[in-house]
Amino acid sequence: MNKKLFLLLVSACLYTLSYAAGYDTKDPGADGKKEELSGTVIHSETKKPLEGVTVTAVLASKKEKIVLTNEDGGFSFDELKPGVYKFVFEKSGYKKATKEKIVVKTDEAFQIKIEMTEADQYDIMPSPFNIGGVY
Repeated sequence: MNKKLFLLLVSACLYTLSYAAGYDTKDPGADGKKEELSGTVIHSETKKPLEGVTVTAVLASKKEKIVLTNEDGGFSFDELKPGVYKFVFEKSGYKKATKEKIVVKTDEAFQIKIEMTEADQYDIMPSPFNIGGVY
């Protein structure tokens, strides 16, 4: 009998500690809401996460929502309208990346993983001394 009481007290304490620590003890999606689209942005060569990438969700040529990646390169959108989206990823010093034709449906989650490459240091421009188009 003492063992049962001890186990009951231990499990109650563990449940209380997990709740206090912020762990979700419910089944994911049990409240009817889940993130519709989430993902990670990483550097294409080092595979390290990129923080501060602007992620824009575009639906029918209209910007719907904009989020930034966190320190782990992660981002998420919730409450997006159902439809076919284009996602644009931008960060200073990196080439812009796009992911098109992503279908967002009601009550369905979707994951994206994007690799971004660094932009070239110098853009090649025509010489200002080339007058008349002769090289």
